[in-house]
Amino acid sequence: MDSNVSRGAGVMMVRIRPMSRQEVRALDERAATELALPTLLLMENAGRGAASWLAELAGAIPPDAGGRPFTPPETMTEPQVPHGPKPPRMLILCGPGNNGGDGGVVARHLDAWGFPVRVAWFAHADALRGDAAVQHAILARSGIAQSTWFDEHPGDEVDPGALHALLAGADWLVDALLGTGLSRPVEGPLRTVIEAINDSGRPAFALDLPSGLDADTGRPLGVAVHAQATATFVAPKQGFSEPGAVDYTGDVAVIDIGLPRSLIAPYLMGG
Repeated sequence: MDSNVSRGAGVMMVRIRPMSRQEVRALDERAATELALPTLLLMENAGRGAASWLAELAGAIPPDAGGRPFTPPETMTEPQVPHGPKPPRMLILCGPGNNGGDGGVVARHLDAWGFPVRVAWFAHADALRGDAAVQHAILARSGIAQSTWFDEHPGDEVDPGALHALLAGADWLVDALLGTGLSRPVEGPLRTVIEAINDSGRPAFALDLPSGLDADTGRPLGVAVHAQATATFVAPKQGFSEPGAVDYTGDVAVIDIGLPRSLIAPYLMGG
């Protein structure tokens, strides 16, 4: 599997070796403490690059367009994509952490490019923190359709019928539920959501790694999303090259999030 796919805006053009969960965490900390790089800026770069590749996969960005979304002729009343009469409907499934925040950025760019977008946060609105809370607020002010599942569906469980109806209204599912920090088996409502994604028959596009996949071992932590494609940030994750991991990641592209070369130099292939 080639983890350095050169497609769409923001895809890494240098080769970076696979990184462990701890290495990713340490790199994030150095970017914030040593370089004073705002985490929101890095999240914006990650989400925009991922959205660009997804738009390409959906037919709205030709592979040779340099990451520019398809622009319809002025005579058209709504955006059209080359492979169908209407752009596909995108459902962004967000968890309460930074992976969910990445999903919020993806949603905003897809919306700007004319895709029908809906965002479902699997959290209470008042439980969102940090950059995820910022993205939720931006989406609210942008008028993009979003919901916080546990505010609209009280209780600790996810109703399978309501969840099925939500997924059935989309053509693509964007997995922004859980990030690289996961190290224990997925339980409770998010396990139900992951299982529903896998049973939906819809193509899934994972952000950073498929939710539920162990970043270091490439094995599911109880259950993991089976993605058609994974937009991973900064570097491929250590577990992606393990036997069987490709069944979960699908095609992988490494997305540049704007870290200076001085920071990533120790991880460059042959560097």
